[in-house]
Amino acid sequence: MKPAWLSRLLARAFVALQYLLPHHGLSRLAGRLADSRQAWLKTLLINAFRRHYGVDLSEAEIEDPDLYPDFNAFFTRALKPGARPIAGEPGAIACPADGTISQIGSLRGSELVQAKGRHYSLFELFGGNGELAGEFAGGDFATVYLSPRDYHRVHMPVDGTLTESLYIPGRLFSVNQATTELVPRLFARNERLVSVFDTQQGPVAVILVGAMIVAGIETVYAGRVTPGAKAVSRIRWPQSPLHLQRGEEVGRFLLGSTVIVVFPPGRCRWKDGLGPESPVRMGQTLGTLKTTKD
Repeated sequence: MKPAWLSRLLARAFVALQYLLPHHGLSRLAGRLADSRQAWLKTLLINAFRRHYGVDLSEAEIEDPDLYPDFNAFFTRALKPGARPIAGEPGAIACPADGTISQIGSLRGSELVQAKGRHYSLFELFGGNGELAGEFAGGDFATVYLSPRDYHRVHMPVDGTLTESLYIPGRLFSVNQATTELVPRLFARNERLVSVFDTQQGPVAVILVGAMIVAGIETVYAGRVTPGAKAVSRIRWPQSPLHLQRGEEVGRFLLGSTVIVVFPPGRCRWKDGLGPESPVRMGQTLGTLKTTKD
């Protein structure tokens, strides 16, 4: 076991190196490798990844690693039906992904907690969209970190109809614990996709945050978002409404990252006992939506 001082030193060195690395170049290279259907290469990548991270395929719809056509198909593998029961009680908020709670709670005005002593703003998270940020000020949020070994599809926390999505370009810092604690405004600096859904309790935002070596973010409604775009793009969806039920897939990460869900003020009550480093699984109850009478 490393002494604490050495762990801190290594963490700072790891973060300092990331400021120098070509984030998007590395991610594009990772994307090409992960999409390769060269049998020897995809087998090498999948087997090495499984050994290093101890990936369990017993819950996967396809248990035989040789049957995946490429690394990305393996990484974004579907689970067997029923492997993740979806919270069924009325008003439940389902966890959107497997992983670990990074932070959960109420916003401090328009600020979200990134880590102890570090905050970032809704205005930055939403790419400078002040109108959208204003709808969620004083609300509640949950941030879930997906480690490389986790199931990497993201699902709806509540029933909702997609109204708009915002692609916001940015850096691709790692989003592990060390980087979250040391890089200011991390989630507002990294590339991300913000999707806003209309629900019976008001708007809900689901934010998929990119990270180092993430070859892309993919959604069921807009396809793959590849790292490297230069400008914020905004798509409104009133012409062809897409309704997703609680537990339905929103999208997936082509390598691991973070998902953030944000609720407007007075609409959410988090389940007791959840906090930073709480392990979670997709579909479990994170909290409940308050009725207008609460």
